[in-house]
Amino acid sequence: MIGHKKTKGSKMGNNQMIQKDAVTIIGIECRTSNSPGKGSHDIPKLWERFYKEDILSKIPHIASKEVFALYCDYEKDHTKSFSVVIGCPVSSTDQIPEGMVVKTIPAGSYALFRAIGKHPKAVIETWGEIWQSDLKRTFTGDFEIYGEKFTKNPQEVQVLIAVE
Repeated sequence: MIGHKKTKGSKMGNNQMIQKDAVTIIGIECRTSNSPGKGSHDIPKLWERFYKEDILSKIPHIASKEVFALYCDYEKDHTKSFSVVIGCPVSSTDQIPEGMVVKTIPAGSYALFRAIGKHPKAVIETWGEIWQSDLKRTFTGDFEIYGEKFTKNPQEVQVLIAVE
């Protein structure tokens, strides 16, 4: 992360504005939406597949053991269809396992939120706050990072929202 500063113009007190370099991830993908019953069904199924098929061990050239959940390829905004990719940052894309995809999270400005508490409740509540916020979102790629603090008590997940 490059530089931290408090967000101006946002109703949210839980976030900071940061600059992030581009990150390339390899993982598994599904297409979904936030319509009732859709995302709340598709996303947990994708997580279940990630762990059941031990996807982490199949990703080549892992640059970090952090697991990313990337929300990208938005049809328009969070009210329309989008893709979810669960995977890890990689140092090379010269090997892409069958059934997996490569996505690059663009460099840029992000609002960083910390979802602290019981999982998945804290993450769901954080997304609810984001959807109600006045952030000027770009919808170029939002993501969650499940790092070392996710294994601690209380659990913490970083949620990064691409902003203007």
